[in-house]
Amino acid sequence: MKEQLEKIYSNATADIEKAVTVKDLEDIKFKYLSRKGEFNEIKKGLKNLSPEDKRVVGSRANEITQQLETAISEKFRVFYEQELNKKLEKERLDITLPGQYIPRGSVHPLTSTTNEIVSIFQNLGFSVAPNENSPEVETEYFNFDMLNVPKDHPARDMQDTFYTNVAKNVVLRSQTSGAQVHVMENQKPPIRIIAPGRVYRNENINSRKNNFFHQIEGLYVDKNITFGDLKGVLNEFIRIYFGAVRPTRFRSSFFPFTEPSAEIDVQCIMCGGKGCRTCSGTGWLEILGAGMVDPNVLRGVGIDPDVYSGFAFGMGVERLAMLKYAIDDIRLFFNNDVRFLEQFKK
Repeated sequence: MKEQLEKIYSNATADIEKAVTVKDLEDIKFKYLSRKGEFNEIKKGLKNLSPEDKRVVGSRANEITQQLETAISEKFRVFYEQELNKKLEKERLDITLPGQYIPRGSVHPLTSTTNEIVSIFQNLGFSVAPNENSPEVETEYFNFDMLNVPKDHPARDMQDTFYTNVAKNVVLRSQTSGAQVHVMENQKPPIRIIAPGRVYRNENINSRKNNFFHQIEGLYVDKNITFGDLKGVLNEFIRIYFGAVRPTRFRSSFFPFTEPSAEIDVQCIMCGGKGCRTCSGTGWLEILGAGMVDPNVLRGVGIDPDVYSGFAFGMGVERLAMLKYAIDDIRLFFNNDVRFLEQFKK
């Protein structure tokens, strides 16, 4: 049996020397050292030997097993180092070479426009309404009733308003004006806030309209507030936003929650007031709606209209961005076309 052990050891040693791959070593290890390997089969016969022979042969079998395991491990290490060196050579980097340029994103034009508008009004003394006072999912009570919108007003129809399945009379807000009601219910005058946010209307999508867009609502309530204050604030905003004194006009209009109401136009940026396709030949472009807060709205939130007055205004962020950057299609803001967005990198 001892001669058999030595012969198997000699064969295993020779096989290890011939091995050229890790797979060869794995096969050798399985052939000689696994539970069904040749050495294990020899060990099974130890029980038939005398105690003295069992001690001698068993000791030698253990020595051979350890020697083979060591030889295989060392050969494994040689193969590992060879593979590692090949990989390092193949993946070697020249750290003196210039780095690869990775393009970076930038702030979306609607976000930057919103931030710019908010910053202007903050410098004019307005603060941003808390998010809890400007929810996107709103009840008809805040979206219509408290804004003096009659029950039969067309804006309440399914054609204009997105109604939800959350609960009865719960809608996606069609304007940010509901924020002024939330604020006035929770804050006593003087109040001077703006409320930016997303709004939703069931509109046919085209180059000028989308069923999802952004608005900024403004509200100023205090004693002795007049239409002249409204005009002064908005003219100053227009001057700062467009970067120059630009002719404006206030046209009489109607909004249920303001009286009197007006739509504010600026001289067309494209044609300088001469008339073009963008302004439909009028020389003017509408940018926002505004007016004095209706006394019924003030009474509804517990503010005495005989003591306090105020003005409110609302503007579309997309509209202002389109005017400032001469963009002729609102859908460009939502298509995520990198060619369009890259033009707004600073």
